Amino acid sequence: MTGLLTDLYQLTMAAGYWLAGKVGEVGTYELFVRRLPGNRNFLIAAGLAQAVEYLLHLRFTEEDVRYLRDLPQFAQTPPGFFDALPEFRFTGDVFAVPEGTPIFPGEPILTVRAPLMEAQIPETYLLAMVGFQTLVATKAARMREAAGARSVVEFGTRRAHSPEAGVLAGRAAYIGGCSGTSNALAGHRYGIPVFGTAAHSWVLSFEGEVEAFRRLQELLGPATTYLIDTYDTIEGARRAAALGQPIWGVRLDSGNLIELSHAVRRILNEAGLHEARIMATGDLNEYKILELVAENAPIDAFGVGTELATSLDAPSHGAVYKLVELNDGKTKRYTAKFSDDKHTMPGAKQVFRFPDRDIIGHAQDCIQDGAEALLQPVILKGKLVAPLPSAAGIRSYAARAIELLPRNLRSLFPCDPPRQIEYGPSLLSLLDSLKEQHRQSLP
Repeated sequence: MTGLLTDLYQLTMAAGYWLAGKVGEVGTYELFVRRLPGNRNFLIAAGLAQAVEYLLHLRFTEEDVRYLRDLPQFAQTPPGFFDALPEFRFTGDVFAVPEGTPIFPGEPILTVRAPLMEAQIPETYLLAMVGFQTLVATKAARMREAAGARSVVEFGTRRAHSPEAGVLAGRAAYIGGCSGTSNALAGHRYGIPVFGTAAHSWVLSFEGEVEAFRRLQELLGPATTYLIDTYDTIEGARRAAALGQPIWGVRLDSGNLIELSHAVRRILNEAGLHEARIMATGDLNEYKILELVAENAPIDAFGVGTELATSLDAPSHGAVYKLVELNDGKTKRYTAKFSDDKHTMPGAKQVFRFPDRDIIGHAQDCIQDGAEALLQPVILKGKLVAPLPSAAGIRSYAARAIELLPRNLRSLFPCDPPRQIEYGPSLLSLLDSLKEQHRQSLP
């Protein structure tokens, strides 16, 4: 994994640490979200597996180093910095909440403790990877909540912001509760169930709809799903039903899905195809799904693309990565920002989860009765502590964790009051002490 996959200022700061003689200082950084996006009452942490893979394989090639040497920003950088880059490795520690954990503002999703250069350079990648997958996993959890007992399948690669984003969206959506994805590489890479029907072009490539359906049935057998709205949805349903078994079901991609699904269900039942399913697609989101479910539309599965793969209504959540401690080998110095709307809390933290509230405490605080400590060691001294769970394992964990949340937090609309988040007394005392030190240092 190339070390150039970051913002330039991460690299200039790394060079600056080298020039200032701060290479041996160990920084503790925390990745967290300042506030929740609109209509979200929680987020689902995702992307840890890819973050870990990046840190364990972070390297600078000789070509990378040559490129950096030629940049004007490094004209005054000591040669020793460039000489050290080919040997650069992440040797620090990472603590993180398990993927699939519901998290709230101010709570560290992951903590990095490493020599300054090693902790600074990964900032861009970690924010992008964890931020994106967390958004998609959260969106999927909302759709899963809206759908109830019905299935939701991620269909968004063609609308994702890049092909690789589509793969990661498939993974994150599965973690958040989707039954699977249309992305074949996501299925292969992460062991996720894959689903697919056929496009309108399949139907249009044949002279008649019946032939298109018959050929599809010959190919797919019991997995056959007919797209029936190319010409006339009701007539398409009749033609699909007339072919009989084998069939998985039909897909509706346009029109009044409530009325059409009832009509199509009657046609399938009259043909004896009571087990044939109806899938709905076409610019769906959690609110449209909620409406269809509330109207008792006989739809068995929803395929969601654009809204899910891009988290369209909330494409960003403002995650940040902030230095909270610095240790030069002799003394530990706590750090925090005091600026309005962007203040931070000093010191490495632990999140203590109770059924009705969370307490953000100091990492060295003792766990209280009835609480779960969320942040767990993942990497120690540059080595993975234990194998990470599979996507299926994370999905199961997320489902259990979401189920434990109070019902009001699982609403698709803002809940009042929100989750109760408190800071522990040791953190508040540390903040007061740091502010006093700052006041005394002013001229």
